[in-house]
Amino acid sequence: MPEQSVQPHVRLVQMATACFLSRLVWAAANLRIADHLASGPKSADELSAPTGCNARPLHRFLRALTNFGILTLGEDARFALTPLGEALKSDAPGFARSTILSMAGQWSWRAWEEFQYTVETGKPAMERVFGMPLFEFLAQHPDEAARFSESMASVHEAEPAAVAEAYDFSPLGVIVDVGGATGNLLAHILARYPARGVLFDRPHVASQAPALLRSRGVEGRVAIEPGSFFESVPAGGDAYILSHVIHDWDEEQCLTILGHCRRAMKPASKLLLIELVLREGNAPGFGSSDMVMMLLTGGEERTAQEYGALLARAGLRMTRVVPTASNASIVEAERA
Repeated sequence: MPEQSVQPHVRLVQMATACFLSRLVWAAANLRIADHLASGPKSADELSAPTGCNARPLHRFLRALTNFGILTLGEDARFALTPLGEALKSDAPGFARSTILSMAGQWSWRAWEEFQYTVETGKPAMERVFGMPLFEFLAQHPDEAARFSESMASVHEAEPAAVAEAYDFSPLGVIVDVGGATGNLLAHILARYPARGVLFDRPHVASQAPALLRSRGVEGRVAIEPGSFFESVPAGGDAYILSHVIHDWDEEQCLTILGHCRRAMKPASKLLLIELVLREGNAPGFGSSDMVMMLLTGGEERTAQEYGALLARAGLRMTRVVPTASNASIVEAERA
């Protein structure tokens, strides 16, 4: 039924009960249903032992997944993967399984149960539920951290190439990627432009960067420097990139990070924030992402006007917002 023909009360109930489907897909990922079906169709009886499930409720669950195009059910009572279901395999491109287990998983679910607390107080529910910030929680749970990293790679998969395509880096000699993790974005930029790069992040976060940079053929033009952007950033770059960094932190923390960048910048240096820029007014945008940031980290997504105000507080001047072929935009700024 077309969305515009659905009565308002029905549409609201559909929104509220979307969590039912979320749980079904999460359970399919957690039980590795797609992995078990990778070799061919199987019945619930055949899947009972490898999944550890009772055959009858498992059959009913798998039958429900056929309603959403994830599986098909044959006349022999065997279930098979559809192209959509194939994407749920552990080794499928796009990291869908890791993203589902992370973003729709148990720890995230528990935080969402306290969403109203976040709205009432402005404090992250993550800290109320687990007694610690998100990144501390991930540091203590390496399996969850690995899934979270893969989910971020999936969510932002199209961005590095889109950023390198949308912005002219040719006048820039040294590009400092602040909080650059594996160096994926920096590698895409250096593959197109003859610049040198500095990858700056905490050692354990950047541990996979040498291998990635080597695989892209740019390791000879990148210096990896360890450190925390809450303490300082390397000086003298022609451009400073912060990709999905600022949205993770509250305003005072953002001002600390931006202040360190400003002090490190030369008079003509550029600051480039790679972020989801919210649209003004009622235009559809990235409101759900903003709620995730509020819930989990205490950070926020911002409109262009809000980014301009934040940068001004840090002694920087926003010069333009450059759209890309991905969801992300490039917020350009310079020293005020």
